[in-house]
Amino acid sequence: VVRLVESGGGSAQPGGSLRLSCAYSGNTGGSYLLGWFRQFPGKEREGVAAIDSDGATHYADVVRGRFTISKDNAGNTLALQMNSLDPDDTAMYYCATDRLAPPCDLELLADFSYHGQGTQVTVSS
Repeated sequence: VVRLVESGGGSAQPGGSLRLSCAYSGNTGGSYLLGWFRQFPGKEREGVAAIDSDGATHYADVVRGRFTISKDNAGNTLALQMNSLDPDDTAMYYCATDRLAPPCDLELLADFSYHGQGTQVTVSS
């Protein structure tokens, strides 16, 4: 059974930083993608960042250079460091994983079988 639990959301001012964490357990087996997607207040969903089973990282263009994804294998924790936050980053952020062979498609994250309950990120002045 795969289980994911997000934490670390909250409020930040534009230009500020937040760090999200995802504690995961279980294993999809085979090639997989583990990452974050977000759902905006209007319900649109967007893949944000992910790590594949080869350890390669992938980022949506809109967050590249501002967000950093990392995985701590010993602690089974996935983190998303978010810097230079913008009000457009306001969303519910979900950690997700599923089996996925290359190539990576971040937009599939929102449809993955396994995801957590989400953590809210609000960026405003």
